Amino acid sequence: MHHNIDIVIADDHEIYLDGLSLMLSRQQGFNVVGRASNGEQLLNIVKNTNPDVVLTDIKMPVLDGIASARQMLQVQPELKVIALSMFNEENLIVEMLEAGAKGYLLKNAHKNEISEAITTVYEGKNYYCAKTSTALAGMIVRSKFKASTPEPIIDLSERERTIIQMICRQQTAQEIADTVYLSKRTVEGCRIKIYEKLKVKNLGGLIIFALKHKLIYEDDLI
Repeated sequence: MHHNIDIVIADDHEIYLDGLSLMLSRQQGFNVVGRASNGEQLLNIVKNTNPDVVLTDIKMPVLDGIASARQMLQVQPELKVIALSMFNEENLIVEMLEAGAKGYLLKNAHKNEISEAITTVYEGKNYYCAKTSTALAGMIVRSKFKASTPEPIIDLSERERTIIQMICRQQTAQEIADTVYLSKRTVEGCRIKIYEKLKVKNLGGLIIFALKHKLIYEDDLI
């Protein structure tokens, strides 16, 4: 029988906490077992509820998300932590990943993306927000953060490499099609296959993969 994913949420904005809690509790397979409004509360709730996944704001009173993540993961290394961040908090997101978080989301992420992030980290993989900026992708690649699973050397054709570079530069399917002499539909099919092959969920994950494997350089993305 499939186990429901037990989730604890921490955020010091009550309205956001209420909204996120309600949205997740309505989804099949998710079980919100605790809510906290600061880092100290979060540590106590996690100790008492032993959840699978914690979604936590980075900036919180008493104890911030970074310190909380470090302490929680010392006690429960199996715990999966997702950072909730405002736009323009790139350095804090990197610190969260270095503290042991397995993923991050911008607070305005769509509910489908929040669900996907929870499921992805629960399965032991990393989740990079779809709206990851080029600057943040570069910072993650240069940081001390190491993804949970060592990535195998993936055999990519010359055409796939070209398509990856163009997707990372946010060129449209039509622009890519015109360059590589394929139909737009074929390019869209290639994009899906590339995401599956590289086990990335979205553009943010693709850019981080491409930078890490030197398929593209930050200068190419500006």
